Parts: sequence; C-alpha cells; structure tokens
Amino acid sequence: MLRFPFVKSVAALIVVSSFMFSLGSLRAGDVKPIRALLVLGGCCHDYNTQMDLLAKGIAERAHVEVVIAYDSDKSTGHLNPVYEKADWAEGFDVIIHDECSSDVKDLAIIDRILEPHRQGIPGVLLHCGMHCYRSEGYPKKVTPWFEFTGLQTTGHGRQAPINVSYTAPDHLITQGLTDWTTINEELYNNSEGKLLDTAKQIALGQQDGSKDATVVWTNSYREKTKVFATTLGHNNDTVGDARYLDLVTRGLLWSCGKLDDTYLKKPAGK
Repeated sequence: MLRFPFVKSVAALIVVSSFMFSLGSLRAGDVKPIRALLVLGGCCHDYNTQMDLLAKGIAERAHVEVVIAYDSDKSTGHLNPVYEKADWAEGFDVIIHDECSSDVKDLAIIDRILEPHRQGIPGVLLHCGMHCYRSEGYPKKVTPWFEFTGLQTTGHGRQAPINVSYTAPDHLITQGLTDWTTINEELYNNSEGKLLDTAKQIALGQQDGSKDATVVWTNSYREKTKVFATTLGHNNDTVGDARYLDLVTRGLLWSCGKLDDTYLKKPAGK
C-alpha cells in the first residue's frame, strides 16, 4: 500500500493512502468502488496498525476504495489535519470516523467536521470516534457530536471479553452474522441509559461485572443521513477479527444504501 504524506510537522503527521485491495484488478465494466475516507489518530490506540487492518479488511469484503487520513499525534486535543479545509470530504461517498479527539471542543471546527454529514454524506463511527468533540454541555446535554452519533457514551471500565448479541435479527446489516465473544475489550457505557430517538439498537454487549450496553446501532442524522456505529474495536486482535470486519463492512455498505450482492465480494473460493 502506498502512502503519501502531505503534512508533516513536529506536532503531527497525516498520511493519506489510497488503498484498493482486491483479489484481482477490476475489469472494465465492473462496479465502481465506493470511496471511503478513514480518519484516525490521536490518543490511546494502535492506529498505525489498525488503519491497515481496516483498509485491507473492508476492501477484501466489498468494492470499497479506502483512503486513509492518519494523524500520528497521540494527544486528545490535536485536530486531524484533514479537517483543516472546509471541503475536506469532497470526492468521498462515506466517512469512517475512528479518531480519538475528545479535547477538540471548538464549535466552529466541530461544525466543519459535521457539515458534510448534514449535507447527506453517510458516516461510520468506530470505537473512540464516539468519545470525540466534547463541546459545551457535555456530558448531560446532547452535544452536536452526540446528535450525530445517536448515543451518548462517556467512558468504559476494565478490559474483559464482551458477549455480543445481535438484537435486530431482521436488519439488513445483521444478515449472516452470529453472536460472538470478543477478546479482552472495552465496553463503552451508555451514559444517559438509552439511544436517541433517531437511533436503533443492532447489538447489545454484556461483560461480567458491567451493566449491559448497546454496542452496535444505526442513527438517522438530521432525518437524511445514515450513520452506522459500533463502540467495539479497541485492540488490534478485535479490529482484525473477521467477525468485526464483516460487521463494519456491512454497516458501511448499509450507510451508503449499497448493502447488496453488487458491492459485496464473494469469499475466495466461492
């Protein structure tokens, strides 16, 4: 995979990489791939490894071209440089938010990040992407970011296996998926006890000694933008797990309205 750094400073490095992995090159007349921007970086996670796991895993499963915007700054207060321009989302069909930027609180910046989604670009939110952009009113009020995610979550307990139970068996996303148990993982809380009225639970997480919590859901943002979200995905072994990648890929395609056999790739040998 080629990587092209276009911003490099003492504070940050953003690497943008166009990752188009396939079992064979696309032939003329084949489906045009979805262009997904994967934004990640910040505190507390091995994003340098996880960006490759996600990009490869998604592209193996669906006709998706993943472009990576990686910020190597390890703080919670640094803005990923990809967001510096107002047209940062131009040319993409969906945005995958996997950043960890809880202390980026400027409403003007948050509005810039949310504006493409307000205009209808689908969103996929992974793990710490839920804990970002804690603007005024956090944690009791529905901040602009929580309105987008569809669920308020403020923290997690110890790492332990999470039993994942799909609670919407008839949902398009869950077709072919089965309940599973993660390795040691972080179970994010549901701070106000429930999803927003615009959101629907897809899976529940149960961890010994912790209160059950919604771990996978969908949200209808501003009544026109489809959002898929999961709080799972702290450790590399989870992010690289086929069950996790199947879930994320199906959620991404659903958010784009393209969860069908045209965009799903058949497993090798079938």
